[in-house]
Amino acid sequence: MKSFDLGLYLVTDRDLSLGRPLEFIVEEAVKGGVTMVQLREKACSSLEFYQLGIRLKKLLKPYAVPLIINDRLDIALAVDADGLHIGQSDLPWEVARRLLGKDKILGLSVETMEQAEESNKLDIDYIGISPVFATPTKTDTFQPFGLEGVKAVSSIARHPNVAIGGINMNNAAQVMAQGANGIAVVSAISSAENPRLAAEALKNEVTG
Repeated sequence: MKSFDLGLYLVTDRDLSLGRPLEFIVEEAVKGGVTMVQLREKACSSLEFYQLGIRLKKLLKPYAVPLIINDRLDIALAVDADGLHIGQSDLPWEVARRLLGKDKILGLSVETMEQAEESNKLDIDYIGISPVFATPTKTDTFQPFGLEGVKAVSSIARHPNVAIGGINMNNAAQVMAQGANGIAVVSAISSAENPRLAAEALKNEVTG
């Protein structure tokens, strides 16, 4: 049985890591309470992405924290990651599910209420509500959902959901109060002076 906790979900971004190694950021974040890690790489070679995936999988295993690969089904399969996260313009979810198999975690971003409703019919494991607030790391997205949007999606979603986009210490508790099952963050941890303390503080907001 797949078990995972969306509570505090780190999405990596080496450009926002203040020059520090990705492994350092991820391990500190997990020690601070991160429950899932998504490796997102938009601008590196397949070989580098694969090597990063292998290293992170090995790092996360002792902590029993799932490694999710963003977009790249081939990399997810190659490193035997715990799952894959896809967006609306990536591979169709049916193809991803067939190739991943039933035992892997499959997440899908939803950017409109219509997509959120449609996701209820799909054989996926969780949805990402994206974006909640406007954010510089996501420039190609729809109108932000806002807190009301998170509440609306949470009220109809059949799958667990994680909210992403502009979430930080100032608004994490408000997002959770709308019914989200967890929050996904990028810069709130990766760009923090102390990623472990940042994760601990966010975790407290999530668990209330």
